[in-house]
Amino acid sequence: MNNDRAMDELIKNWSELGKNMDRRNFIQGASKLAGLSLGLALAQSMGGIEVNAAPKFSDYPFTLGVASGDPLSDSVVLWTRLAPDPLNGGGMPKEAISVKWEVAKDENFRKIVQQGKEIARPELGHSVHVEVSGLKPDKVYFYRFKSGGEVSQTGKTKTLPPIGSSVSSLSFAFVSCQQFEHGYYTAYKHLAKEDLDIVFHLGDYIYEYGPNEYVSSTGNVRVHSGPEIITLEDYRNRYAQYRSDTHLKAAHAAFPWVVTWDDHEVENNYANVIPEKGQSVEAFIKRRAAAYQAYYEHMPLRKSSLPKGADMRLYRNFTYGDLASFFVLDSRQYRDDQANGDGSSPQTPESLDRNGHY
Repeated sequence: MNNDRAMDELIKNWSELGKNMDRRNFIQGASKLAGLSLGLALAQSMGGIEVNAAPKFSDYPFTLGVASGDPLSDSVVLWTRLAPDPLNGGGMPKEAISVKWEVAKDENFRKIVQQGKEIARPELGHSVHVEVSGLKPDKVYFYRFKSGGEVSQTGKTKTLPPIGSSVSSLSFAFVSCQQFEHGYYTAYKHLAKEDLDIVFHLGDYIYEYGPNEYVSSTGNVRVHSGPEIITLEDYRNRYAQYRSDTHLKAAHAAFPWVVTWDDHEVENNYANVIPEKGQSVEAFIKRRAAAYQAYYEHMPLRKSSLPKGADMRLYRNFTYGDLASFFVLDSRQYRDDQANGDGSSPQTPESLDRNGHY
């Protein structure tokens, strides 16, 4: 039995058991079971894996750019994804690919401080997450990837100052809600030219709607590729469309990012495993699992955030010397359903209940 069929059977069994247990325990249990699919696939891929060290790509593989994120005083995550045909599932064969990475003090890579190899696996969309450690605090570094004779764009990143060290200033930006259809990313064009230490993305990195289902008051300027996204491949293609934007790629390459999500990375107004509309809880759990995996595949996150099906740890914190502490929250995975049918008016006893919804 393959992983998807195994997960379907488990969720089906939980549906039967759910008739005799309270709803909260049912949806939490089903969500845990949904986590088996990716874990089984990765575990199976670890045994006797064959890695192609000299791949030949159908086109340039680093179409989605590079990124760094989750910086610490001695470490940072480097990201890329091999995708020669980004809007059609990536266009990669179902084999593991060797990817070399380099970190240098200079953008010409004459002073390389660390280098190594990582495996881009088909189970994770041929994404690469390198956790580089042993770096100097509060330092700028440059990085790039190589595979099959191809070289990625050069990215720039920066480590945090030591915890508790004296720091007089911090320059950062926060971004969010980048509905691809509603505007061009000229804000990112300008952002990439700033002198920043770090960028925070507060959610709604993608929108799940089909073409022109969510129209701006001034009209849409470009169109989503494909209908409303449901499956893992759907979500991968949508992230690929967003990440193909030149200005967004430039902003990612210019600074380390710290990311979290809101609702549209899965579905509008979802709460925990409660969908907005038109889906069973079982179907939504599978959709959330696909959405969470695609999110991890496209963000510079540490392996501690690797999703377990429909569960993923995203909350974490960062300390910038003695100047600032940032607590990254996850306000979607751990919430009750919105009161009043997701509406704000008129108020009802449910929406005014301090002990109930929020």
